[in-house]
Amino acid sequence: MNVKIESSKIIKPLYEGIPPSTTAHIPFNVFDNVTFDTLMALIYAYRPPTPPTSTIETGLRKTLSIYREWAGRIGEDEHGNRGVFLNDEGVRFIEASVDASLDEVLPLKPSPSMLSLHPSLKDVVELIQVQVTRFTCGSVVVGFTGHHMIADGHAASNFFVEWGQACQGMEIAPLPMNDRAIFLPRDPPLIEYNHVGAEFVSKLVNKELVKVNNDEINEKKNIIVHKVHFTLEFLGKLKAHASFMNGKAKTYSTFESLIAHLWRAITKSRDLNASQNTQIRISVDGRRRVIPRVPDEFFGNIVLWAFPTSKVKDLLDEPLHYATKIIHDAITKVDDKYFKSFIDFANDEKVMTRQDLIPSANMKEDSLSPNLEVDSWLRFPFYDLDFGTGCPFVFMPSYYPIEGMMFLVPSFIGDGSIDAFIPLYEHNLTNFKNICYSLNLKAK
Repeated sequence: MNVKIESSKIIKPLYEGIPPSTTAHIPFNVFDNVTFDTLMALIYAYRPPTPPTSTIETGLRKTLSIYREWAGRIGEDEHGNRGVFLNDEGVRFIEASVDASLDEVLPLKPSPSMLSLHPSLKDVVELIQVQVTRFTCGSVVVGFTGHHMIADGHAASNFFVEWGQACQGMEIAPLPMNDRAIFLPRDPPLIEYNHVGAEFVSKLVNKELVKVNNDEINEKKNIIVHKVHFTLEFLGKLKAHASFMNGKAKTYSTFESLIAHLWRAITKSRDLNASQNTQIRISVDGRRRVIPRVPDEFFGNIVLWAFPTSKVKDLLDEPLHYATKIIHDAITKVDDKYFKSFIDFANDEKVMTRQDLIPSANMKEDSLSPNLEVDSWLRFPFYDLDFGTGCPFVFMPSYYPIEGMMFLVPSFIGDGSIDAFIPLYEHNLTNFKNICYSLNLKAK
């Protein structure tokens, strides 16, 4: 796929009336500071008829006048507080073309070629970049990159829906809640949980971990990002299988059941030492967990993580119910008390400085083995980005060859089925393919 860049420019918010001040600085809150400090990339594909590029651009400019953080720049204020300057310096907008029809390059697979369908993720100051790539058949692919410290998945999906509203000439609604300063520590603080080793790690430990994992990958074969489609029928069987143990039924969610299944299948495929621990990092949205509830319109980050953990031997020897229960219990524990304990801990500058801590969330590792991470986009309305001629027929993450970092996305079929994007070492992938649809995994 030969992608030709036709133009690249900076576009700025389009205001109605007098533009606001461009001198404000919004400090990041404790959730922004602990999330991934990186750009994330998404891919959307649309069949003809598609809207003019000018419509997509104008709609984006209008939406940026409401979501001003995206058009700003990350930096520190005079007190050393990192955050975003609302300076309206703008976002990058790229027009590109491919001298082929989209059908000639379908299906879009998670491979290095995907990187040409969105702007670069490296050495970028713009917090949003958009690339509109047109094909000879009239189809269009929109590649989007956005900085994670500005918004989590929930907030970003709200932005996408309202970008589509603006393209259609509709009033942007509901308006975002832009107050990042609402997460204040209690007086006195009450730190009830250990946040070191969860949201934070020491710089020394993290440096050694990254080195070990990167040394391991240099000794192994390539990482392949494999896409697996789980039908609604299979998911139903999996959920029923996970919810039944010793003649008793305990209903778990489809998400919990699927993650438990993938945890076991990937662990078995990796051929790990039976005595070592394996862990999954699962994001938990705090909007409906913090009391009083944070509005769905909150724009920013309010995500922490659950870390279900098991011995490899137990995970594979025990039935699916065992893994599902571990996952369910770990997610349940990330409740109002946990979120408020984290807020108190992360606001204690003396503790943070003394322990020389950094966020555990990073994408610098090439391999997460023996652990996993799952980024679930199953509940977000990413498919609702309609520029005026219909919703996308493909939505997917870009190419992220980090072994063990999974993405779950609703299938474009729209029937409740799920697509999982799973990066694995090439020599482990054959084993995974052989067992990924098995309901009765055994250790040997």
